[in-house]
Amino acid sequence: MRAFPIALCTALAVSGCSSFLPASGPTASAVEKGADMATDQGLLARYEIVDVDAAVVEALRGRPLDSLLASFGDRRPSVEPVIGIGDTVAVTIYEASTGGLFSGSLSIDRFSSGSKSATIPPQVVNRDGSITVPYAGRVQVAGKRVQDVQVQIEQELAGKAIEPQVIVTVVQPTSTAVTVTGEVTAGARVPLSTKGDRLLDVVAGAGGVRAPVAETFVRLSRGSTTATVPLTAVVSNPRENIFLRPGDTLTLVRDPQTFLAIGALGAQSEIPFAAEGITLAQALAKARGLSDLQADPAGVFLFRFEPASVVRRLRPNSPLLSSNFVPVVYRINMRDPNSLFVSQAFRMRNRDLVYVSNAPFTEVQKVLGVFSTITAPVSAGASVYAGVR
Repeated sequence: MRAFPIALCTALAVSGCSSFLPASGPTASAVEKGADMATDQGLLARYEIVDVDAAVVEALRGRPLDSLLASFGDRRPSVEPVIGIGDTVAVTIYEASTGGLFSGSLSIDRFSSGSKSATIPPQVVNRDGSITVPYAGRVQVAGKRVQDVQVQIEQELAGKAIEPQVIVTVVQPTSTAVTVTGEVTAGARVPLSTKGDRLLDVVAGAGGVRAPVAETFVRLSRGSTTATVPLTAVVSNPRENIFLRPGDTLTLVRDPQTFLAIGALGAQSEIPFAAEGITLAQALAKARGLSDLQADPAGVFLFRFEPASVVRRLRPNSPLLSSNFVPVVYRINMRDPNSLFVSQAFRMRNRDLVYVSNAPFTEVQKVLGVFSTITAPVSAGASVYAGVR
């Protein structure tokens, strides 16, 4: 029995130092106090704590998102594309009568008028922008319209062929194609049509998307600029379905939208959205809600990196605005009935972390458990000692 006071003191000491107790994460007070870190120069801010209310939800609605329209504009390509280097071009020359440079001779014994045309084998436009046409020599075609090249070749053959008429056909328009790769049925170089093609037209030309639309992102590269947006944004907003330009690279990336659920929740894991977008209320439901025996309803937190432009609306004087992205901890008190409305309007982002701290009474339960573990051998020894006597 002499060990009983020692066990009690040990339990009380443990209760005063919660760091030695098992826990799923920091308490609500620890999260609040951890926003600032003590240094030799004073307190250094580590993250911002923002209490979620209707004003915060409204401010987050204006969060800037990547936009194809804002990054590239919606310039319609020329209705008359020009021939470019790398294109494969075929030339067919017609003459008014037989017996010319490109027409066959009259065959009297067979009563045939002979051929009046000749097709030059398809050839790729060289790096110098030219092709070779018999009796016309090297003809510059790069950067010119098809009809202009036809007139140019006819002028070069004038006086050599019999009233020549020329038809130029771009067999493989490589210079006006868009490279499509990633989560598409058939990745390929898709040539743009004369009328101009929008992004979804090109995706359809590549066979469509293999991954679910809600899990697919569109990454468009044009020159030195690259922008990535969800495919759902392009589908739902026609303004994002911009015209593509020759030489664009379009990559469809599958990136399932998920959030992390940890702490005093019914399920602790990485949980997919399984939809175009979900709210905090839906996220908590997917995590099977707060644990009745462990959770602190006033300690529901969401950890996220926010752009500085968003934090500037929430905390204009934040010392963390010097960085492009600021760590923010959103706090919501589920004891407040209004939080049920706010949580339905608060939109989740990809890779958000939802954390629910333990209730203060849970720490007392742990202390009592430790106390019970320590005192059990003492009680058993006392019982044996009494039996011996």
